[in-house]
Amino acid sequence: MGQDQTKQQIEKGLQLYQSNQTEKALQVWTKVLEKSSDLMGRFRVLGCLVTAHSEMGRYKEMLKFAVVQIDTARELEDADFLLESYLNLARSNEKLCEFHKTISYCKTCLGLPGTRAGAQLGGQVSLSMGNAFLGLSVFQKALESFEKALRYAHNNDDAMLECRVCCSLGSFYAQVKDYEKALFFPCKAAELVNNYGKGWSLKYRAMSQYHMAVAYRLLGRLGSAMECCEESMKIALQHGDRPLQALCLLCFADIHRSRGDLETAFPRYDSAMSIMTEIGNRLGQVQALLGVAKCWVARKALDKLSQLKLHCLSESIYRSKGLQRELRAHVVRFHECVEETELYCGLCGESIGEKNSRLQALPCSHIFHLRCLQNNGTRSCPNCRRSSMKPGFV
Repeated sequence: MGQDQTKQQIEKGLQLYQSNQTEKALQVWTKVLEKSSDLMGRFRVLGCLVTAHSEMGRYKEMLKFAVVQIDTARELEDADFLLESYLNLARSNEKLCEFHKTISYCKTCLGLPGTRAGAQLGGQVSLSMGNAFLGLSVFQKALESFEKALRYAHNNDDAMLECRVCCSLGSFYAQVKDYEKALFFPCKAAELVNNYGKGWSLKYRAMSQYHMAVAYRLLGRLGSAMECCEESMKIALQHGDRPLQALCLLCFADIHRSRGDLETAFPRYDSAMSIMTEIGNRLGQVQALLGVAKCWVARKALDKLSQLKLHCLSESIYRSKGLQRELRAHVVRFHECVEETELYCGLCGESIGEKNSRLQALPCSHIFHLRCLQNNGTRSCPNCRRSSMKPGFV
């Protein structure tokens, strides 16, 4: 595939992507990557693949393409391409919560000799570094990086960058508990979207609405929080934006918890946790776990099922962080709770109530997985050996 054909196929992929036909766009770009001999075209299509996988929450795939893009940039021997590829590598690690690596790659970007792209991308490098420092709770350096990114945006009339920085500043002030500023900055981002965002992706509107929802919730304005979060979630669902869907679910759960509706909050924390785990957002997993813990504190006492869920969630967090001693402790407590509640299948030994599965209760009130009973073929309960046959039993 030559240069002209490569360019045509990249544009075809972009048109598909902008019309929300993401999987078809990925197929086109992947085919270009396999067949094109044009290095500049390959570099550009790798950038498209990095962006698409980022917005879909496929962060490990994003990282894989960012690494390939760096190798391509080195073959091109172009400092501008090298800067862009290192920035994509920094962003990939930021999404995977590898914040120390993010900072290291950002410093590599800033240490590259002066390039034409430096003025354009320097602000994005500072923004990524600020997000990484915020993830590590190094607040002074985070604020310093955000302010630097904001100066880049103003000096280059980059309203998109300014919008993203304002959203990050909203997160910053939410964490340090200045809730008025936590609302001011995403409102500023929403204003930028309204004034300049006619040709922008809807993700910018969705992002500003989500951060406004967080701030409104912290200020106790729960009706406004729900309204903003619903709008953000609507856009996230339309575009298949899994990371934003997870954040919205987390915000919905927090809103319901603030209202005292814990029964509605719990399943939303579970759903947020599921997506956060799927995409590899470890910081999001911690936030979901903290929300669940706050619900249990609000209940004043933990029932056995709540303890079971606590140890299950803790196990997944410590497993993802590789903390073996803490992991073993929660695995042991989880199995103790399973034994105490008798929430396990006597045929396969797996726990019941941890994930969605079809169950069957026998006349003796012992519960099993339906598939296990069907495969076992016995006419009596595997636990107590009482007859499992009764009128209407299947």
